[in-house]
Amino acid sequence: MNVEVTPLPGIGVRKEFAAENGRRVGVINHRDGAIELIVSKSDDPDACLASLPLTTDEAGALANLLGAPQLVAQLTEEHRELPGINTRQLAVKAGSPYDGRALAEAQIRTRTGVSVVAVMRAGQVQASPAPDFTFTAGDLIVAVGTAEGLDAAAKILQHG
Repeated sequence: MNVEVTPLPGIGVRKEFAAENGRRVGVINHRDGAIELIVSKSDDPDACLASLPLTTDEAGALANLLGAPQLVAQLTEEHRELPGINTRQLAVKAGSPYDGRALAEAQIRTRTGVSVVAVMRAGQVQASPAPDFTFTAGDLIVAVGTAEGLDAAAKILQHG
């Protein structure tokens, strides 16, 4: 997929790609920090068909919705021929005992045998987070392990 990056003098930067249906889908990152999701005409990228302003939190949530499932699907496919190995998204919710605490403190691998392979935060992927990586409410953890281990890891993140 080819992503085009276009500077918009005095405004910010437009990043977009052409979807299979010919429409152009993208984001405008404004100089003032505003974020705008856009859909443009296929024959005229400057003609915007739809625009949706997003807060930083909304943009992060959308990125997590789009990015984490794709990463999980890719890892699931890679582990397809390994019986008993599963990949799952685990959420760090507000009120989690690990919101604001390091990965090492959760001892997920030690307690469950589950490996944390990535964390999605605000549309950014932190691959192979280090033990000192600090969780934040809204993080989506991509974890690999047995079904039982993943269930136990989800409980740890929720209840401690």
